[in-house]
Amino acid sequence: MPTNLTYTQLLEDNAWLRKSGDSFYFQCTTRTVQESKLFPVNPYIALSYYNAWYRWPELVRKISASMSPEEIGDRAREVSSCVNAISLSTIPNFFLGGRQFLIDMGMINPTDSLDDIHEVLDFSRRANLAYHRQTGHVLNSDNSNRAQILPERALQVFEADAIGCVPGDRLHSAVAGFLATASQYAFLKNCECRLGIHNSGPYQVGDNEMLVRDFVDLAEGDYPWLDGVASEIEHNNLTMPVIMKDTHFNIVDDWGSFEATPSYDHDNVVAVGLYTSDYLSDGYIPVHMENAGDLADYLDLLREKMADATSQLWKRMAGWSRDQMIDAGSLVYYGVFKDFAHFAGTYEQDDWCMLDERANRMKPLMNDEYGRDAIAEVVGFISLTSQQESPYVMSRYAAQPADMWSAIPYAVLHDAPSTATAGPIRPGVTSLEPKTALYTTTRGKLTQDECNAAAKGFVPKVFADGGRYLDDQWVKNNAASDRARRLYEATQEHSRHLQGRGSLLQREDIEKIRNG
Repeated sequence: MPTNLTYTQLLEDNAWLRKSGDSFYFQCTTRTVQESKLFPVNPYIALSYYNAWYRWPELVRKISASMSPEEIGDRAREVSSCVNAISLSTIPNFFLGGRQFLIDMGMINPTDSLDDIHEVLDFSRRANLAYHRQTGHVLNSDNSNRAQILPERALQVFEADAIGCVPGDRLHSAVAGFLATASQYAFLKNCECRLGIHNSGPYQVGDNEMLVRDFVDLAEGDYPWLDGVASEIEHNNLTMPVIMKDTHFNIVDDWGSFEATPSYDHDNVVAVGLYTSDYLSDGYIPVHMENAGDLADYLDLLREKMADATSQLWKRMAGWSRDQMIDAGSLVYYGVFKDFAHFAGTYEQDDWCMLDERANRMKPLMNDEYGRDAIAEVVGFISLTSQQESPYVMSRYAAQPADMWSAIPYAVLHDAPSTATAGPIRPGVTSLEPKTALYTTTRGKLTQDECNAAAKGFVPKVFADGGRYLDDQWVKNNAASDRARRLYEATQEHSRHLQGRGSLLQREDIEKIRNG
C-alpha cells in the first residue's frame, strides 16, 4: 500500500540522503586508515550501522516528543557537546549504512521502513540547519569547509579573554602538553576513534585566525568504561579557543578536522582560553583563567590526570575480550548523537549502551577480514551490488556509476509495496560491565533522573525574551536596543573583560581591551 509520505517529503529525504552520502564518501576516502592495533575498528563500525538502523528511529521519536531538532541545534550552538559538526553530519550516514548492508543482503527492500527513514533524515536535516544557522549552510562542506558556528557575542568573549603566550613561556608549554595528552586520551576513551575531538572555525581575529577546539565526554558520564578511571577529571567537556598568527585554516571539514597553510605549528599560538559547558550550562564557563600562571598550572595538572586516566584505561581495555572491544566501539559510533537525548531530558543508559538483539545477531560475521571488506565496499569502493546505478551515472566524487546510499523509490507514492517501520526497539545486550558512577555535568555529579529533570526544566538565559531568534543579522540593525544589550550581557556573564559591556562593542574595542 502507498506510503503516507508526500512527494515533497520524499524529494527532501532523497536530496538529504544524497548530500549526506556525498559528504560521507569524501570524508571517508580522504582519511588515511580506519584501523587500530588494539581495537577491531572496522568490525565495530559495521556493527554500529546495524544498531543505528534498528534503534535510532524510535530514539528520534522519543527525543522529538520532548524537544524539536531545531531547538536542540540552537542550544548546541551555544555550548560544547557531542552535538557538533561531526555528530550532525554522520547521523544519517550510520543509519543509512545499516540500511544499505541489509538491502544488499536481501533482508530488506529500498521501500521498507519508510517512516523510520523519514524520521531520521528529517530530524538530522533540521538539526543541521539550526546548528549551522550562523552561515545559512547545512554542512561545513557547503561553506567551502568552514565551520563558523558561533555568533559574534561568543567570539568577542573568546577574543577578549584569551590569555597571551609566547614560545618558551609556561603557558605556551602547558598548552602544547595538554593538547597532546588530551588528544591521546580522547582517542583511546572513544575506542581508538576521534569522535571525542572536534574543531570549529576559523574565525578572523585581526591579522590572526582563531580555531575553537573541543574535547567532549572526558569525565565519568555516559561511557561505563570511564567509571573510576576518569573520577579525577572534573569537567566532562572542555573548549580551548586558540588564536594563531601566520596560519590560515583552509579546511575545517564536516568531521571537525582541519588543514592549515602552513601546517599547524604550535610556535604560532599567540593566545588561548579554556572553558567548560554542556546541555545544562548558560554558555561557556571559564576554567582557571584568572591569569597565565593560573591557567598553566591547571593545564599541567589536567595533563597529569589525563595521563593517569589513559594509563588506567589501557590496563582496563587490555583485559577486555574481543566481544567487549566490539561492543564498546560499536556503542561509541552508534551513540554519536546521544547528547540530543541529554538536551531533551530523555537520556536513558540502556537506550545508548546496548546492542539491539537484531543487530547483535550480526556479530558472528564481524571477524577482521569481513569488517574490513564490508566497510571498504560500502563507504570506499562503493562496490556493493545494491549501490550500482545506470552505467551513464557519474557520482559526485567517485565519478563512477554508483552512489553510497540507495534512494527511496518514488513509486511508493503510487502502488509499489512498502513498509513503515522496522518496529520498536527490542531488548538490548552487552558484554560490558554496567555503569555505576554518576554523570559529570556543569551542575556537579548527578544521577540519570536528576540530569533529565534538570534538562527539562532548563531554559538558557540567551533564549529569554525571544533571544533564541536574535541572530547577528538582527543585532546588526538593533545593536542599541535593550534586547540586544541583554542578549550580549547574558553571554558576557562569566567574562573577565566584557562582563556588562553590552552589544555596542566593535572588534577594535575588543582589541584595545586585550592590549590594555
